Amino acid sequence: MFSQSEKAAIFQTLHQRKQPFVVGNPWDAGSARILTSLRYEALSTTSAGLAFTLGRKDGTASVTRAEALANAKSILDATTLPVAADLENGYGHAPEDAAETIRQAAAAGLVGGSIEDATGNEADPIYDFAHAVERVAAAAEAAHALPFPFMFVARCENFLHGRPDLDDTIRRLQAYEKAGAEVLYAPGITQPEDIRAVCSSVSKPVNVLVGMKSAPHLTVEQLGELGVRRISIGSGFSRAALTAFFHAAREVIDDGTFTFADDSLYISDLTAMFK
Repeated sequence: MFSQSEKAAIFQTLHQRKQPFVVGNPWDAGSARILTSLRYEALSTTSAGLAFTLGRKDGTASVTRAEALANAKSILDATTLPVAADLENGYGHAPEDAAETIRQAAAAGLVGGSIEDATGNEADPIYDFAHAVERVAAAAEAAHALPFPFMFVARCENFLHGRPDLDDTIRRLQAYEKAGAEVLYAPGITQPEDIRAVCSSVSKPVNVLVGMKSAPHLTVEQLGELGVRRISIGSGFSRAALTAFFHAAREVIDDGTFTFADDSLYISDLTAMFK
């Protein structure tokens, strides 16, 4: 068993390697146990996966900070790995909200966390530049005040909200780096030339989201060649699980057959992965 400080040091070291590492994204304790058994080196929660588990719509502030951190704690209790969290927009618009979310995340046992510049307002989805930078600076200050290295990730959400402006995305990520972020992240960027441009524009590690539909199927090695240091799946694993469940349930009700069981893991296989 490692202490929080030891896990934080391990997590920090993963970001310093020349080759990228893949963060596993569980949505509950059970999926965390499975990912741990498959030799992932670190985990991070998924806000969408949690929202789906709770039967709520993602991206609508439907999950509270308390619920997100409770979910993170259940994942922490299920694994010996370093765990970070998707902290959405910090559960509030003010810089102080972002800072308080980082402090509470650390108090829960997490060793990293991301805060995005999305407002949650469809009419005006991205915080204006100056306010976004202030939020990152406040969160970074809170992270740097901790007694261990907390890998604070600043996210630019342009590409996920219908604003595929690479120049503005790079401008924001560069400003977030100057404001103190330890990792930069622009989910929704999928084209190799865009990924390379983002990675070459900053000096801190860049996280890239994979598993999006219609995106190029880049390998871990190829992403590393583009300059990526961390790869995350986001809600991809939870969507894969729900997709399998959907097709199995539809087969039973529509066709009256049960062939989905042919591809299912045995109970014994699953039981072996759990405490």
